[in-house]
Amino acid sequence: MYRPEELRDRLRRLLGAPAATDLPTVPPGTVPAAVLAPILGAGPEPRLVFTKRADTLSRHAGEISFPGGLVDRGEEPAAAALREAEEELGLRPWDVELLGMLEPVHTRVTGILILPFVGWLRTDPRFTPNAAEIADVLEFGLADLVARGTEAEFEHDGRSFRTHVYRMDGHVIWGATARILRSLIEVLEGARIRTREG
Repeated sequence: MYRPEELRDRLRRLLGAPAATDLPTVPPGTVPAAVLAPILGAGPEPRLVFTKRADTLSRHAGEISFPGGLVDRGEEPAAAALREAEEELGLRPWDVELLGMLEPVHTRVTGILILPFVGWLRTDPRFTPNAAEIADVLEFGLADLVARGTEAEFEHDGRSFRTHVYRMDGHVIWGATARILRSLIEVLEGARIRTREG
């Protein structure tokens, strides 16, 4: 079991808050985007927050993702991640403690470089999802995500490929979101702190 406050402290040390000079260079022809992986620290076991995108969206409709979107010109990526989380979930930026950034994920099909930031929330917020974008807000325990993740053949739009997949209570996390989640879990594997009972 993950002990929330100790996990938070170790994640801060392991991830490190990136300075603007630490951010990766965006390759030509690539558009930067930023997402927030929010960890809820209240309760005995930390949980990770995802969104289920509305079925009416033109891109990635119905998929499970982290809140996020494209970085505006002149905008800091971390600020973009917090702005998008507020727009999509009503999550107030000052309620989020940024712990650092995970490895960027390049989606070659769409030409987007995703910069994933990990945020910590000490208390459970009251989410107010934007109905035009978000169909549902999902919370899964970190321990459950670690236990259920697997690498498998996955089929989408007639294509079959091998990827990390997380099947959670009728939902499937795959693609860029699964790659970001896997990156976070790899950090967590080194930061896992067990209780005396665990």
